[in-house]
Amino acid sequence: MSEYKIGSLRLKNRVFLAPMAEMNDIAFRLLCKRAGAGLTYTGMVNPRTEQKLILDDKPAIQLFCVNDVGVEKFIKKYEKKASLFDFNLGCPSKVARRIGFGAFMNHKLEMIEKILRVMRQATKKPITIKLRKTKNTEKIIKIAEKYCDAICIHPRTIQQGYSGNPDVGFALMVKKKTKLPVIYSGNVNLGNVTELLEKFDFVMIGRAALGNPSIFAKITEKNKETNFGCQEPSVNDWWHEDATLRVVLDHTQNSMGVSNHLLKKSGILMFEDYLRLAGRYKLYFSQIKLQAMNFTKGRENAAELREKLVKCKTLKEIKDVMWVC
Repeated sequence: MSEYKIGSLRLKNRVFLAPMAEMNDIAFRLLCKRAGAGLTYTGMVNPRTEQKLILDDKPAIQLFCVNDVGVEKFIKKYEKKASLFDFNLGCPSKVARRIGFGAFMNHKLEMIEKILRVMRQATKKPITIKLRKTKNTEKIIKIAEKYCDAICIHPRTIQQGYSGNPDVGFALMVKKKTKLPVIYSGNVNLGNVTELLEKFDFVMIGRAALGNPSIFAKITEKNKETNFGCQEPSVNDWWHEDATLRVVLDHTQNSMGVSNHLLKKSGILMFEDYLRLAGRYKLYFSQIKLQAMNFTKGRENAAELREKLVKCKTLKEIKDVMWVC
């Protein structure tokens, strides 16, 4: 049985939930982890935040900042609850441009090194860094090798944002340039994950997991027999307390035709579990509504459901639209 590691962190497989702003609430992260994600990431967190973080899934915490103020204090506060700490140098958003963090910080090499140095001195947990395709990527890699345990590369340019094709060739260049493990990010899905796992040490799944946590169960089951897949098949562990959902997901593993009824039922049950977790953690109504939109994916009448969800003002209305009992 292979052992997958980033620094001292032992992982059950090489398929992670990517950090996504707004989307990666605790309920969604727990769904993905139960489904088989080897590691979950929070969305971007400012180390100076006063917001209480819920970290019951022991995730990787992704930091964004423009200087090292508050970084050491933040890491020491959450070190025992985190699996690792990640520094974001990849966000291409308009807010990132305006404030100067994420991908728009890639030219500030001295500050990048200062932040990574503080992170390294503050924790024994692994540290990773997430990069984009920029003219300074190789220079940042050289800095990262002094302090980090792995590099994540999203091989799109800032101008591309999250559209267009990722430059896998550029990511392979990054893989050749460093001895650190490389995590690949960018349009990872069921169709290409096996090929990408042959080329990179780890992969992250982002948008393909939205409304579809079971993608991790499908991937780990698909790759369990390979030497680059997963130590443990996760399908049989998926929702221990819900035998009905296990049966549904067992059906959805079949490569032959899956009925629309089963697919619909699977999605409803997943959303029911999301609602239970959201209630347990007292998530805001607006967050639940946002995730409900994602869980319409794959439904025959998805557009109609989303139009109805936009108008919902209560949790009961959301349940009625999503056909949740």
